[in-house]
Amino acid sequence: MVIEKRPWVLEKGEDDMGHKFHIKDKEKLDNPRRREYLPPKETLMEMGLQEGDVMADIGCGIGYFTLPASEIVGQGGKVYALDISREMLKEVEERLKEGKISNVQGVLVAEDHLVLPDGSVSYAFLCNVLHEVGDQDAYLDEVSRILKDGGKMGIIEWEKKEGEMGPPVTHRIDKTEVEALLKRKGYQSISIGNITPDIYRIVAIRE
Repeated sequence: MVIEKRPWVLEKGEDDMGHKFHIKDKEKLDNPRRREYLPPKETLMEMGLQEGDVMADIGCGIGYFTLPASEIVGQGGKVYALDISREMLKEVEERLKEGKISNVQGVLVAEDHLVLPDGSVSYAFLCNVLHEVGDQDAYLDEVSRILKDGGKMGIIEWEKKEGEMGPPVTHRIDKTEVEALLKRKGYQSISIGNITPDIYRIVAIRE
């Protein structure tokens, strides 16, 4: 796949969308402890990301999953790093320059519009994003819009129970709720498991 010759960040989102995670807290997004309980490359591979995939890393933050994803998909694939924060995308760009990575495209998005064309990705990935959005049903419709038929959606979320890390229980979404949402939208082969006792993962195929 040829990487498009265009500005690194596609600017169709808004810079003032009310960032869910501030750049000043970026050390919480990438630190030795997180890499121990949520190793990014291994997690993505276990969730079915493959060489040649075109992936949307939705809510990419500082690129914790973006960079290892670019390694997995290889030069025959591509990663779109999507975020509502221009600052986060600048941080990703710096990391990509440092690693001389060329198969990633940054995309500044709005929460209700992911900018990418219909059916443009084979893998849509959301880590701790779904519990942050107001209308989860509509949001999954928008994610489904950019996912091609037969493509995979990978979701990582906190278990809906008290824990030493993560958001308040009232902000979490139970995996049975996510499964029900996906089934209503026609997803098949829904695989559910745990990465840790406090974190679950779901992989589903869009039919």
